[in-house]
Amino acid sequence: MRIVPCITLCFMVLLPLTPGAAHGKQDLQPDRDLQFLQEDLDSGFAQMDHAFDQEGEISPEETYYLGRAVAANILEHYTPYGQNPGLTDYLNQICGALVLSSPKPFIFNGYHVLILDSPEINAFATSGGHIFVTLGLVEAAGSEDALAAVIAHEIAHIHLQHGVELIQNLRLTQDLSAFGDRAIDIATREASLEARRNRFAGEVREMVNALVVHGYAQAQEFEADSQALALLAAAGYEPVSLIEVLQVLETTQGSHPGGFNKTHPAPALRRAKAEQSLGNYSVPDTRSFRLPRYIQHTE
Repeated sequence: MRIVPCITLCFMVLLPLTPGAAHGKQDLQPDRDLQFLQEDLDSGFAQMDHAFDQEGEISPEETYYLGRAVAANILEHYTPYGQNPGLTDYLNQICGALVLSSPKPFIFNGYHVLILDSPEINAFATSGGHIFVTLGLVEAAGSEDALAAVIAHEIAHIHLQHGVELIQNLRLTQDLSAFGDRAIDIATREASLEARRNRFAGEVREMVNALVVHGYAQAQEFEADSQALALLAAAGYEPVSLIEVLQVLETTQGSHPGGFNKTHPAPALRRAKAEQSLGNYSVPDTRSFRLPRYIQHTE
């Protein structure tokens, strides 16, 4: 399995986004295997404990370690796609172009994109910057700009801290007396290891359920679509590609009953909302210059 931090590829990937730019290669960081993610519940807990601050806010460190543990749990449900490592690198390059042009090019441990070997059409992102796209969605996208639209939507969830909001709401709605005691214990570093581990594991389960089973709230999905349009335009991608990928999802609903259909609002509804903001962006249409690169990596 290869999980490549897309932020390390940003400076290389921006060049070929416009006509006449040269293609090139850049050394990637060493492969990161599944153990990198799955070690969270063991060795990563010390960092998680340290990440809790005295005010009970969710710090960048806590956000990352929660997200990394969520990623490990997701990989218990899905198998990473390893037959075409170059395709994974390609999606990371697209991610790099998007985040470099975004308001948050750097987060605690960078952005990571991984393809899941599943015919399901779906994508999700953890609060730690891990972005998962199923092979079914990659194959259905049809263009680099459509892939960028999918990734931009997931980046938007990270930037908007929708996963963090989920955990904050969870903490507010727990039994206040028992949960309050645990929170005080954690803040004063006096809770037992078991209590802290149980709290962490419970939050991880809630985030996994939100991403894989239930999805985010409808308003959050609309908000992520809106920000995705801005991310696409800033990176030089065609914003209308988000509308196009939603049309693809709409036409494939019948043959793919799970995935996006289970965890996202109806594509037609999302498309109608996104079209209301589409006129705010004017980007030269350079999609034809990216077509050879898309074909090279997907065929």
